[in-house]
Amino acid sequence: MSGNQSSRLCARLGRSIPDVAIDCEPAPGAHLVTQRSGYEHHGIYVGNGRVVHYAGFAGSLHRGPIEETTLEHFAAGREIRIRVHAMTKFTGQDAVRRVRSRLGEDRYRLLSNNCEHLCAWALFGENRSSQVEACLSHPGLAYRVAIAMLKGWINARGHDDLLAA
Repeated sequence: MSGNQSSRLCARLGRSIPDVAIDCEPAPGAHLVTQRSGYEHHGIYVGNGRVVHYAGFAGSLHRGPIEETTLEHFAAGREIRIRVHAMTKFTGQDAVRRVRSRLGEDRYRLLSNNCEHLCAWALFGENRSSQVEACLSHPGLAYRVAIAMLKGWINARGHDDLLAA
């Protein structure tokens, strides 16, 4: 994504601060983001190369629980960036304790309880997703996201797997 595209996406999602590329180990409690086909995947860095995230739809069309995994597994071959927030209610080890308190939860819902909702809850005490809010406010954007997610899933699965299903 170019810098101009990134700025437009930030404006659409109601953010003014662009994400920061990781060049060293993030601080515990850092909000991590990796671009996927049509959406951003979110997690909280908990230290020692580990991330807590909602595995629901992160790697397939099957929902999954909140899990602690490696940075490499979380990234799935994509660049990881840090989402910078001006003011969070919970930081550092407080955010880590909060996100770990939900490990194993298996109540993923795309529109009301996804990976971004988890991170917002851990950092702000709020259950919200700017991606969902943007899609609900702009149906054309929601359509483009759905198509991009479907194309990404098809490409990841391969055409032969689809025909066998």
